[in-house]
Amino acid sequence: MSTVNDQKISRDDIKSKLTDIQGEATKTVESAKNQLVAAAALGAILMLIMMFLLGRRSGKRSSAVIEVRRG
Repeated sequence: MSTVNDQKISRDDIKSKLTDIQGEATKTVESAKNQLVAAAALGAILMLIMMFLLGRRSGKRSSAVIEVRRG
């Protein structure tokens, strides 16, 4: 048969375990937050480059050539 531990769980035991879990969760959230900020910055830079290139292309396409003749 299995033996049962007759120790009682105290309030301090629960508090220390919850503090450990909270510390791990905080580390995970901070790591995820850093990755999210980096991904958002990269996305913003890529979007700016894409808009710049599309703007240059449309500017070249719609520009008019004007001839001036003297007569």
